[in-house]
Amino acid sequence: MAFESSPHNAAERRFRQGSGALIIVGALAAGACTGAYSLPSPRTLVNHTGARIYADEGRLAEIDVWVRAQQENIIIDPSFWIIENRSEVEAYPWDALSISGDTAVVLVYARAPESGSFLSFYGHYHLMDTMDRLDEILPEAVDAEGYELERAILSRLSDAWLYGRALFDVSPYAPLDELLFSHENGYFDAFIFTARPDEFEEERARWREENSGRAEEYRRWFLETFEIEPPGLRQPEGN
Repeated sequence: MAFESSPHNAAERRFRQGSGALIIVGALAAGACTGAYSLPSPRTLVNHTGARIYADEGRLAEIDVWVRAQQENIIIDPSFWIIENRSEVEAYPWDALSISGDTAVVLVYARAPESGSFLSFYGHYHLMDTMDRLDEILPEAVDAEGYELERAILSRLSDAWLYGRALFDVSPYAPLDELLFSHENGYFDAFIFTARPDEFEEERARWREENSGRAEEYRRWFLETFEIEPPGLRQPEGN
């Protein structure tokens, strides 16, 4: 993540704002036009190795409430900007975000444009935190900071991605799928600490002390689930 002063004027930001944020709203609005809406039946998520996530309808209905409210806020509130810029490389949410004043810019992989709606959530949370307005969208984390705050934000992002993938058949995107499957299989902390080895030093040390062997267990699970080393343990490309 990068934080700096905003280099964009209002007209430029309006032009550059991505259309991905409208994906979920458009799908929901189509149903709402007929009156009281009902969510689609959730589908089971299956990745290329056969790993599965079964989505609970009641949980998805709860997620639906805040997803709708947050999407509406991102699109309608004129006091800030969430901009989606296309990128030719995949990136994890924390590597795809920069914040400048009242503007958050997220990099969206060009081959996975639907992921932009969800990466915008990540940018929205962090932008609201820098603007001291986190209470508007994530009140339970308003006093959190550091790892506690990042964990709360990534947990929300994982839930939103589950919602999109299970209800609206959003296409897979590896960085968010890895986050989701880790979250749903009890490896959430291991995923974050492994993927971000230069951050959260105190929390990582405490977690390792309290969870002896968990890091290696996570690595084996990740290799079995995705047939690749976890982020943070991969060799740089070209090596």
